[in-house]
Amino acid sequence: MIAVAYPSEDIAQKALAELRALHTEHTLLLADAVLVTRDDNGEVTLPNRPHPSASGAAGGALLGGLIGTLLLAPLLGAAIGAAAGGLHGAVADDDDQTQFIKSLGQRLAPGQAAVIAVIIDGTEDKALPRIAQFGGDVLHTSLSQHDEDKLRLALHHHVPGSQPMPS
Repeated sequence: MIAVAYPSEDIAQKALAELRALHTEHTLLLADAVLVTRDDNGEVTLPNRPHPSASGAAGGALLGGLIGTLLLAPLLGAAIGAAAGGLHGAVADDDDQTQFIKSLGQRLAPGQAAVIAVIIDGTEDKALPRIAQFGGDVLHTSLSQHDEDKLRLALHHHVPGSQPMPS
């Protein structure tokens, strides 16, 4: 897991799009990636993230539809699954993962944004230069100290005049 802060939401959006492109190209195996912003009033948000009850309802409808097909009542199964998934998603809104992401967002200065990504595997020599072009400041990683240092160095050497962002 890596969390990188950027001076603006625009730059963070571009970095996130590049991560997703790397995933599509099979250069990275990306489990999940999210954008977190801190507005000028200090409020931390996760823009473009589906609401947990909506994604829970969609997943529940799919699973319920499959089970309903086996029982020869796919619409009933989908309806029950959607209701159960939506309820579970609504209850899980403030889970530990969301709280962790928001706590990282609190470390951003107003107006800044960060990309938080869970990367399972990747081709470092191909991916790192494409991510490093956006610069940024590492907020948190689950990398070894050696790999984290390489990431920090790459982020600060690929952007002319880049300086570490204030903490």
